[in-house]
Amino acid sequence: MSLADLVRPGHRVALADGVGCPVSVLPELSRAAAQAGDVDLLLCWATEPLAGLDLASFVRVRTFMAGFGLRADVDAGRVGYIPTRLSVVPALLRGPLRPDVVVASVVATPSGWVLGTEVGWVRAAVDAGARVAGVERSAVPGLDVGPPLPAEQLTLVGSSSEPPLPYAWATPSPVDREIAARVAALIPAGARVQHAPGPLGTAVIDALEVPVGLDTGIITEAAMGLERRGLLLGRALTPWVAGTPDLYEWCVGNVDVDRLERTHDPVRLGKGSPFVAVNTALEVDHDGQVNVEAAGGSAVAGIGGQPDYALGAARSAGGLSVVAVPTRRGEHRTLVERLSGPASTPSHDIDVIVTEHGTADLRGLDRAERRRRIDHLWGAA
Repeated sequence: MSLADLVRPGHRVALADGVGCPVSVLPELSRAAAQAGDVDLLLCWATEPLAGLDLASFVRVRTFMAGFGLRADVDAGRVGYIPTRLSVVPALLRGPLRPDVVVASVVATPSGWVLGTEVGWVRAAVDAGARVAGVERSAVPGLDVGPPLPAEQLTLVGSSSEPPLPYAWATPSPVDREIAARVAALIPAGARVQHAPGPLGTAVIDALEVPVGLDTGIITEAAMGLERRGLLLGRALTPWVAGTPDLYEWCVGNVDVDRLERTHDPVRLGKGSPFVAVNTALEVDHDGQVNVEAAGGSAVAGIGGQPDYALGAARSAGGLSVVAVPTRRGEHRTLVERLSGPASTPSHDIDVIVTEHGTADLRGLDRAERRRRIDHLWGAA
């Protein structure tokens, strides 16, 4: 069966995201949508521009993440960005944004078909009744820890021997390393750690000298280094992985990839061993509000899971919600009088702010005390 047989007029189609995005069928999906007419498209995060996807074939295209490969399309108005934390996405997919079809890479296992290098929101779409247009991926590891996809909802529409897309994360700078050393000193042995993907998050994991678990939004090569130093406790938990072919091979047996309802549940995150969330920011204002979405009028990322992890860490006994940020990005101070983009994470979910100049513990302070401590941290930077 082909995508043209599944996509009907008035349908909403969701395209699975990340490094396992089924890019081989994007031209066919575009043709099927154009032929059917009146088709909506839902996206999430893309590691690179989705070559082969004709956005004009759809009457409306929206995404839950504005950055990475979709940044130019969001800026140009070709894709609408839905501002929502990731933990809310499953409810949207069961309600006002319920898809009729989800196009996803699938992997054959002895017990049935599962998802590969990302699960994220796709299971919620399946639970909501979406038909799975599956692209068999023989070179993608089946890291999905969920049950086999319901056979009655799965239709194979293609196959590909292409491996997951490689993704190169930026190398930490000396300032990143300096900040990371301060953050690592705050993380107790035995904690579960979430880190923002990117150079600063990598530097934090590299700086750790105590054993920890990883309970984070994207697994990157930093996890391999942690395990090889003998400091990774148990299997890492995540909804997505992204990195090199070596990482994808290493993830088998070391990483559980699961659905957002589990990975981003602030209640679960706040229970058990101390949970430390380490996030970053484009800007911080004097009250400690964080902008991670836009800078200079351009979409940079999205709300993502930052507020979910920050809340879980703030309510964790012995845990911490940390924002690690350099005092400057280029010529611009990261502490601003007024955020140039939305407040992605509220100030009351931030426990500690760390820069290359020091650490500001904001717990238990009133608003005026918090402002003074934040201002002092930036000083004359």
